[in-house]
Amino acid sequence: MQCNPTPLQGLLLLTPTVYTDARGHFFESFNAKTFKQVAGIQPEFVQTNESLSKRGVLRGLHWQTAPKAQGKLVRVVHGAVFDVAVDLRENSETFGQWYGCELSSTNHIQLWIPPGFAHGFLTLTDTAITSYQVTEHHSPEHEHCMAWNDPVLNIDWPLKQAGVAKPTLSPKDEQGVAFTSLS
Repeated sequence: MQCNPTPLQGLLLLTPTVYTDARGHFFESFNAKTFKQVAGIQPEFVQTNESLSKRGVLRGLHWQTAPKAQGKLVRVVHGAVFDVAVDLRENSETFGQWYGCELSSTNHIQLWIPPGFAHGFLTLTDTAITSYQVTEHHSPEHEHCMAWNDPVLNIDWPLKQAGVAKPTLSPKDEQGVAFTSLS
């Protein structure tokens, strides 16, 4: 596995070694020993989530606050998404900054998102199946949603690449709060 840091503290791009032959491919999407050796992290996952999204669906930006903050290991099983993480850790040097990258079933890149980050993604293909392991159970009373189009964050969502002028949002995501309301 290859581990590459991003500009945001603790946010990591993880690319597994993929073994390909005439039958298809094989890779380890998670191995505790490898994660500790290569990435220096030891997440204890308690839940695995999977979502199926159609082209132009934007999910997020979601996060849970302490004591139920979640770390997430995100990957795409089918299709492609533009995945975004926003650093909401007030003591972080990268507080309020975002990072986005394409995760796909072709590139096999995974994104490690530490606790304290908001997370969301935009579906770039006709359908995408996203799987993410989390370090804390879902807790509605600790769950929050930030506006995907917050002008302060100014996330450059690739709507044109997704083939849509406006993303499809859930009612909850349409009610996301402004970044400035967090301070």
